[in-house]
Amino acid sequence: MDIEFHKLIRDRKEISVRYDPKHQAIWGYQNPQKRPCFSMPMLQEVHELQRAIIDYFKYYDMEPKTPIKYFVNASQVPQIYNYGGDLDLFSSLILKRDYEALYQYAKLCIDVVYYNAVNLHLPITTISVVEGTALGGGLEAALSCNVCIAEEQVQMGVPEIRFNLIPGMGAYSLLARSVGIRTAEEIISSGKTYDAATLHEMGVITMLSKNGEAEKSANRFMKRHGQFFNGMQAMQAARHRYAPIDYDELLDITRIWVEAALKLTEKDIKMMKKLVEAQNQKNIDETKRLRTKQDRRFVEQPAVFPMMDSHGNIVVRDRRANRDQRRGAAFSSAANASRAS
Repeated sequence: MDIEFHKLIRDRKEISVRYDPKHQAIWGYQNPQKRPCFSMPMLQEVHELQRAIIDYFKYYDMEPKTPIKYFVNASQVPQIYNYGGDLDLFSSLILKRDYEALYQYAKLCIDVVYYNAVNLHLPITTISVVEGTALGGGLEAALSCNVCIAEEQVQMGVPEIRFNLIPGMGAYSLLARSVGIRTAEEIISSGKTYDAATLHEMGVITMLSKNGEAEKSANRFMKRHGQFFNGMQAMQAARHRYAPIDYDELLDITRIWVEAALKLTEKDIKMMKKLVEAQNQKNIDETKRLRTKQDRRFVEQPAVFPMMDSHGNIVVRDRRANRDQRRGAAFSSAANASRAS
């Protein structure tokens, strides 16, 4: 991996990034510091990662040294993909009547959704791997990718109508293109939460996975898709030509959303805050029960020296202190037990 690539996969605060050389995939994991929703910092980091991938291709005239065929969006939070928009921020800005701040937030959401939908205008495929609840903007983000893989019991939906609003960051455009206007409006106006199996049957979800196996399903998909990458890219381009995602359309609907948001009543905002409280409690419960699930994603691989670090420096030996401390302690304990016996 070259220096420019190491810049791309650098550490960030709200997302974790890794590269899978076997499938030539960049995995971007949402790893929020607070509530698992699209805060401004998270949106900024996701968009910056998208731009970094684009810049990496351009830097090498579309023939990057480290190949990238897939950009995969997933979550580090157990049982939660994303709760969607930052409702705490929404309620605050609505009470302040701050049109411009609401619009800038929504526009950044649209920028992220649009880049996913058009596969960053690059010869790659964007994939969402949904292993937990995806609501509102979380569902929009998942559906914006070229391929959406979800575990069958995952709960997904757009609940905004419950507080007298609609999802404004791509849901209408994405759903109408996949299942038609009538079904899209039924999903949006009902405010219902569906399991992924139901949405797959309706044609909303691209692929269904057994519970706990979404990542495996994504890897299987990339392996097969990669064998016919040229043909699949051509079909993807044909789809974009037949039913293109128009940026101005997304932006116009976002303006409709902002104007509608500013008309919400005190009763509507109270309902919004109740939803936040319920989601916060669910997040606390799931985090206590399953937080270690995230550790499986970053299994340490044997390092081969010499190697290049993230700053482009050549490292000739392992400089990590006490790397084998636990292994050594375990070995000593086993040895002592053996001598005692």
